[in-house]
Amino acid sequence: MEQKDPKTKEMKNEEKMSKAINQLGENYINMERSIVEQLKMMTPSHHLTTGTFREEVWKSMFEMMIPKKYCIDQGVFIIDSNGEISDEVDLAIFDEMYTPYIFKYNKIKFIPIEAVAIVVQCKSTINSDEKIDDLKDWLKSINKLTTSQNSVVRIINGLLDNDYIEDSNKAQTGTRPIKILCATQINDKSAKKILDKKKFFDLIVTTKENRLKMYVDKIEEDFNVWYNFLNHNKSDRKPAEYKTSKNFVRNLENLKVKDKDGNENVIMSLTFQLNQLLMIINNPMLFPHKAYVDMFNREFQNYKK
Repeated sequence: MEQKDPKTKEMKNEEKMSKAINQLGENYINMERSIVEQLKMMTPSHHLTTGTFREEVWKSMFEMMIPKKYCIDQGVFIIDSNGEISDEVDLAIFDEMYTPYIFKYNKIKFIPIEAVAIVVQCKSTINSDEKIDDLKDWLKSINKLTTSQNSVVRIINGLLDNDYIEDSNKAQTGTRPIKILCATQINDKSAKKILDKKKFFDLIVTTKENRLKMYVDKIEEDFNVWYNFLNHNKSDRKPAEYKTSKNFVRNLENLKVKDKDGNENVIMSLTFQLNQLLMIINNPMLFPHKAYVDMFNREFQNYKK
């Protein structure tokens, strides 16, 4: 009986694995194209406005990547314990596991700022200073909300009363949600202006031809900077000191998934980047995002059809 060469068998297994991984990448690219096609459609039903339909499309995209501990709701308001209320938020992504107090008035939902991880504003076309200015009032209504320190939680060493410890020992002093702008169309100039403005959006997701395109603020900043923005937004606390190394870069630029031609797979990139940011404000199981990004990049760039 002829024996199979172990090296030949190993090569075939590697080919199967490489093909499967690249099929995953192609599947996400097809998802991108489907999302873009839907965003460019007119209202498919007289029961939905075009804006509401587009919000549904963006919502379905985030549902593919957000952990199940978070809920995603349309058309909600965010409140704080000082009685401030935001303008209507197109999409809010919030933690209903540890902060279950979602207040309702008929069909209107009011979500405490402490529960909100991400806010998403959905727009059609942003291509002028006037339209950028229209976003300012909405952002002001989000930025004015403040988190309370009057919280008591159990940690590994016992009970922690956050209201009675010094700021220097607090894991959080002033949280704020990650702010995302989803626009059907936006030019590079307008996107840069938005990201250059302080207290504006952290990420912009838009369409370009038949693919998605993403702009990210602080994309090359170490995650300690993000930690400070998301957990100590209202305080003077400085980011923790950290060492940088060529072999250990911790930023969102390093979590991009690209093919051999440098084309970004936006849905896969956003999945890794957004979940990494959520881990910075969460108490999660550790997950090696960079290891998976490296794997996809390695396979995509070496794959031959």
